[in-house]
Amino acid sequence: MEHAAGAPGWAVALQDSAFAFAIRDSTWIYPTANLAHILGLALLVGSILILDLRVLGVGRWVSTDALSRLTTPFTILGLCLSLSSGSVLFSADAAALASNPIFRLKMALLAAGLANALLFRLLWQRRIAGWTERAPVPARLQAGLSGLGWLAVAGCGRLIAYF
Repeated sequence: MEHAAGAPGWAVALQDSAFAFAIRDSTWIYPTANLAHILGLALLVGSILILDLRVLGVGRWVSTDALSRLTTPFTILGLCLSLSSGSVLFSADAAALASNPIFRLKMALLAAGLANALLFRLLWQRRIAGWTERAPVPARLQAGLSGLGWLAVAGCGRLIAYF
């Protein structure tokens, strides 16, 4: 298999591994991982966007605290599906992806999004029950950036094939 020019050695080794060969050689593994990745993305980004929109003021008739408790398991499930299936997809074409600037941007945005989600939990989780009308301005700013960031992660995922 050809390798992208300038690909890191670890990516070339991963792509040349028996594991990656099995993924590329199988009729079902890659397509199944691709479908799992889409489902994971929908659960992850969808549940985060729903909560972000509530923090921004959409649907004030729904308790922010209750919505957070409802969406959190879907977020975690989506993250687990996305990371596991994404690892399978990456392994099959590691050399090209590791060298792709849009893939690298996606990974940076993913890391920032995860850090932001953890920071949001640390800063606001104990106060979220008191947000009956409006969330504090810093929480709303954080939610707005979160929504844009996760949409950018998804957008980058779609654009990888074009760069």
